[in-house]
Amino acid sequence: MKKTIQSALTEGFTDPVRDVLWGHIYLTPALAALTASAPFMRLHRIMQLGPVYLAYPGATHTRASHSIGVYHLGRRLLQNLVERGASEWLSPEGVRSFLCACLLHDAGHFPYTHSLKELPLRSHEALTGAIIMSEPVKSLVGSGGADPELTAAIVDRELGGGKGSGELLFYRKLLSGCLDPDKLDYLNRDARYCGVPYGAQDVDFILSRLYPHVERGADIDSRLIPNVEAVLFSKYLMYRTIYWHRQVRSVTAMIKKALLKCLESGLLAGEELYNLDDQSLFALLRARAGDKTGGGLVGAVYEGRPYAVAAEIPFVEADHACLRDIRSRSRYEEQLAAAFRAAGISLGAEDLIIDLPEPVSFETDLFVQDEERYFAESSSAFKSGTLHSFVKSLYTIRVFVNPSFEEKVKTLPELCAILYNNNIWLQL
Repeated sequence: MKKTIQSALTEGFTDPVRDVLWGHIYLTPALAALTASAPFMRLHRIMQLGPVYLAYPGATHTRASHSIGVYHLGRRLLQNLVERGASEWLSPEGVRSFLCACLLHDAGHFPYTHSLKELPLRSHEALTGAIIMSEPVKSLVGSGGADPELTAAIVDRELGGGKGSGELLFYRKLLSGCLDPDKLDYLNRDARYCGVPYGAQDVDFILSRLYPHVERGADIDSRLIPNVEAVLFSKYLMYRTIYWHRQVRSVTAMIKKALLKCLESGLLAGEELYNLDDQSLFALLRARAGDKTGGGLVGAVYEGRPYAVAAEIPFVEADHACLRDIRSRSRYEEQLAAAFRAAGISLGAEDLIIDLPEPVSFETDLFVQDEERYFAESSSAFKSGTLHSFVKSLYTIRVFVNPSFEEKVKTLPELCAILYNNNIWLQL
């Protein structure tokens, strides 16, 4: 069986792709056909980091290049685990399905990075599963010896795994975890294109020290603990300096506000936002909104005119939990704008945005074999309190205002009273 599994990972990979990060990546003709399909081609038109290019001009790499990188690392990961005994519970069809899942894991991703994440839409994982189970992708996956049902279920956890359900948990653990190929690619790739050093990981060593487990996916030994710490700290630094850079948060919040208003006013239906790329999203918004609801925000983002930071407030769960819901934030924005108007600054409905980042997690569910305990209880210096501090320091409430009002807002003597003492969202 091991030889058969190894063949599924080594034979027929004849089509090379040149990647800036990993060099030559080899695909089978069937996998190459998937990269030429319309759903995958859309990923070439979606920038991996959306508006990050406004702060880091080099960050123009795409979801497509990232997806090919995830496939490459997924194949290398599985090859190493097969050498260490994973072939006992794997099948050739399952292996090919996992490779397809790695390649297609972002097929349903929304444009403009996570600007649509909080809106009342289907998850991008569910959209990916639907794409895999639809033509032409379904036939292309099947023609390469993979099972479309299993491929879709590896990505979309709401689905069953069909014939390969016995392998499903193992593949899901590999594709989504602390040391998954997705994270190892995006940390390295995003750091490279943004020109920063702290996302780079020692992928070769990481893959060499992983051990297969049928239920947990992959275990580690204590020699890999420093690398896990490096991944966790790198993720923290990337969020703090790049993914949640204040300029990035500003334009992301602007797009969210414009989209929410368009959805609530009926100018857009949620289904129209599926399967768009970056440019078609802007084209749709500008065509539908125009100078109407959300139109000014869209134009400002498109022209690279982010809103300015009026205030930054540390997030406190007991006080600010009500801000987690984007629709609640809209109501508080109206109240806060009214408070500014009462103080003599005539802010309009679109001129002020309250932003709170989406929830983020630092996965540590790795089992350390030689210490016989999970990472959080291991000899690592990164205890649960450390990770809690990471999350706490990242969560910042920001109030953004139209740059036309920036100086007036910042020089308003009553600003502190409006934003802090009154704490407008606690009064509603």
